[in-house]
Amino acid sequence: MILGALAILAIVLIVVAVIQIFKPGPSPFTPTPPPTSPSKERPQAQPADCPDVLTLVVPGTWESSAGDDPIHPTANPRSLMLRVSKSLQGAFADQPGRTEVYTVPYTAEFRNPTNLGDRQADYNVSRTQGYKRAAGKIIATNKHCPLTRYVLLGFSQGAVIAGDLASNIGNGRGVLDPADKDLVLGVGLIADGRREPGEQHDIGPSPDGVGAEVRLAGFGGLVPGITMTGSRNGGFGELSDRVQSICAPGDLICDAPSVTNPLAALAKLSNAAANPIHALYATTSHWEYEGASATQWMYGWARAVIDGAEQPEHE
Repeated sequence: MILGALAILAIVLIVVAVIQIFKPGPSPFTPTPPPTSPSKERPQAQPADCPDVLTLVVPGTWESSAGDDPIHPTANPRSLMLRVSKSLQGAFADQPGRTEVYTVPYTAEFRNPTNLGDRQADYNVSRTQGYKRAAGKIIATNKHCPLTRYVLLGFSQGAVIAGDLASNIGNGRGVLDPADKDLVLGVGLIADGRREPGEQHDIGPSPDGVGAEVRLAGFGGLVPGITMTGSRNGGFGELSDRVQSICAPGDLICDAPSVTNPLAALAKLSNAAANPIHALYATTSHWEYEGASATQWMYGWARAVIDGAEQPEHE
């Protein structure tokens, strides 16, 4: 009798385990809808040359240049974000005006503080230039195209920039009028150096660690030109439900280890773009979701967001 009951219990447990193992996970390409009711009056139509969606792409360290072509970038043909931006341009090639894919041209460098011969631009200079150019593009577009929506994408240093833009918009600190927050449809970040688990949608597998800028924040401006800015004030604010973040476990940019020697950590950070984990988000060797690499996932998610965007009237 007891053996029979135990056998039945074992069968039930096996069935439950099998169900859990094969239970389908959430679709990685389902966008979170923004608020449907804008909080201010807008015109009924916008100029004919305005895109429905501006897809703003910010490349990572060594993946851009200040003079690059924002529509057809060539500074680094192996840029990780090109895998996403070119695919999006191809996907909407037969829908003129649906989206403008704009890759922010900026210095994209990080000088190694322990190498006196390193003539790259300081991180602060590079990051500031990238932020100002990205913000300027959004401001100019919003002024001319008040009904255009936005998708922000970034990798590595570019993820810090795109994330900072989202944080400022989401907390009403500029770039867009606070009443225009609903125009931001989504933000996709790969290897964000200011990442903190739980501040956004963390696409698994997602480590518990934090970004290097958060980990090193206590050391302030230890090295001139390289300021680790710590946590984002207010996180992503009202945009937190629209931010998707990907970080491979062990990537020291977004999953930084404890620091005992900050100068050595900064030196490693300056070369992190060549780190085996950090450099392989286009493969499934260190991160994958349901068989998709980080770039494949981000493309699929961004395409779904753009597909679902409203189509405003044009004059």
